[in-house]
Amino acid sequence: MSWQWTSIVVVWVLAVVSVVLIAALARPGEGLAWLGLTLAGCTVATLCVQISTRRKDGYVDRMTASIVGAVVVLAAASGVFALVGLA
Repeated sequence: MSWQWTSIVVVWVLAVVSVVLIAALARPGEGLAWLGLTLAGCTVATLCVQISTRRKDGYVDRMTASIVGAVVVLAAASGVFALVGLA
């Protein structure tokens, strides 16, 4: 895996780990509230990771891929949390 994909996947892994922690530690019904904060944290992490690469080529593409991947992970978790909350 090249350094470009590594810098993208790091944020996706952060989103997955955050979702697992939310599922394990959040009180019932509060999981959805924490997902917004997780997205904010993933956005800040994306900025930090991409700036730390010190590469300007493809910066916008890497930012977009990182954030969209995190949004997909959090959207899936949101659906699962909503379904679990209904049960």
